[in-house]
Amino acid sequence: MQVDVRDNNVEQALRVLKKRMQREGVFREMRLREHYEKPSVKRARKKAEGVRRVRKMARKKLERESGVSAPKKTNAPAR
Repeated sequence: MQVDVRDNNVEQALRVLKKRMQREGVFREMRLREHYEKPSVKRARKKAEGVRRVRKMARKKLERESGVSAPKKTNAPAR
């Protein structure tokens, strides 16, 4: 990954680099690789991520089609 520094503005180039790395998922991958993850835990995490991704896409599709956002979830009182 490469970022151009213009007019010796290193701070702006650093911000651009961090944003690109965030978008590419580099920070997330580094955090996941800090510790060993058992294969069963990895499978469960990937499955949960997929479910979240599918639900998010369905929610976005519903919002686009109906023009109304989904109702907010309310937490039930604890017993």
